[in-house]
Amino acid sequence: MDDVVISLAHARTRIGRVSVAEEVADLLRERIIEGVDEPGTQLLETEIADQLAISRNTLREAFRLLGHERLLEHRRNRGVFVRVLSAEDVADLYRVRRVIEVAAVRRSKEAPPAVLASIKEAVADAERAAAQDDWKAVGTANSRFHQALVTLNQSPRLDESMRHLLAELRLVFHVMKNPRSFHEPFVARNRELLALIEAGEGQAAAGYLESYLDEAEQMLLRAYEPTG
Repeated sequence: MDDVVISLAHARTRIGRVSVAEEVADLLRERIIEGVDEPGTQLLETEIADQLAISRNTLREAFRLLGHERLLEHRRNRGVFVRVLSAEDVADLYRVRRVIEVAAVRRSKEAPPAVLASIKEAVADAERAAAQDDWKAVGTANSRFHQALVTLNQSPRLDESMRHLLAELRLVFHVMKNPRSFHEPFVARNRELLALIEAGEGQAAAGYLESYLDEAEQMLLRAYEPTG
């Protein structure tokens, strides 16, 4: 827990005086996305409030916001915990991904140069991390890749929805005991999808992404199946 305390103390400098609860929620969400706070982790109210120099009421509001995003859960008489997602959650998350992401890549011909640059950067970052055998970093780059894909929709509301969805997905990825076996196949697939997007092949990119998401969902669902 000491490392968590130190990190939260450092994060204190990022908190301003406007919408403090939202800023605290942003910090905690980022920690979940980065895999610092794993599913089942208890968030200690007094400790976090002290380290961030905020009131417990402000922290409780931040917890409430993340509860609405389905990232945290309050367990009666026990406290606040990072949620542990179920196979049903996985299936529902992938339903939403198909709607948001597939619609986005169909708009490949309309891709602004800045968006394409973000997609390409995320692909390159994942490839570098894979070469260094850093599969946590691969997962982070992959999340950035899919967030960048959604910006092809040119909708701030969909961008925000995708940020929340990716945070939930990061909780799901912890079910994979071997991160490399999950992330490695998609490093090359991201490069192939990028090529279709750069070529303006929207329909082909949409079909490719559909099969890509089907494969990822099935891999995750298999991890939820009982063994033995």
